[in-house]
Amino acid sequence: MEKPKVIFLDAVGTLFGVKGSVGKVYSQIAQEFGVEVSPEVLDKAFMQSFKASPPPVFPNVDIQDIPQREFDWWLKIAVNTFESAGVIQQFADFSSFFGELYIHFGTAEPWVTYPDVLQSLSNWQHIGIELGVLSNFDSRLYSVLQGLSLSHFFTSVTISTQVGAAKPDPKIFAIALEKHNCLPEEAWHIGDSIEEDYQGAKAAGLRGVWINRERN
Repeated sequence: MEKPKVIFLDAVGTLFGVKGSVGKVYSQIAQEFGVEVSPEVLDKAFMQSFKASPPPVFPNVDIQDIPQREFDWWLKIAVNTFESAGVIQQFADFSSFFGELYIHFGTAEPWVTYPDVLQSLSNWQHIGIELGVLSNFDSRLYSVLQGLSLSHFFTSVTISTQVGAAKPDPKIFAIALEKHNCLPEEAWHIGDSIEEDYQGAKAAGLRGVWINRERN
């Protein structure tokens, strides 16, 4: 198999995942604000809220306004999650709670790098393959990659909230390829979502590689 010029990787669910679960982290921080709710209830409510949300893209928004749009996008998901769990009225100050939650997910603390990642990135870098992150996450990704000591592997980071397009839209793949002056057929994209990563990459002309983290 011919060596690709560039390998793009998805972030959450591919390079790193949440320690325990999103519900567990939400539950722990809610507890600090005097609200008791089980991680299982929050996991279910979060998944419903997350799946019902529009893609995190903000076309025609000034670059300085993007962080606020990202914050508001996640705030809506959190509000819907805790409303669905039936406990939002128990918070004395939901804004303060959410502010702390949002900052927390921008650190390395709630995340864990998957065990095969560092060796794979090192091997690819060693044989001269350029590496990029291609993600539907938000601007906090930079600080998370830094905190997990992954930043130095990547020569590009392409995030949906910053480019106005989210996977599987071919536009986000085209923007990432441009950063490496790379043709689609010279690149791979690895991710854990069949629709967003595998099918999205293939439709944009890249080689799509699906990684199933659920069985690991």
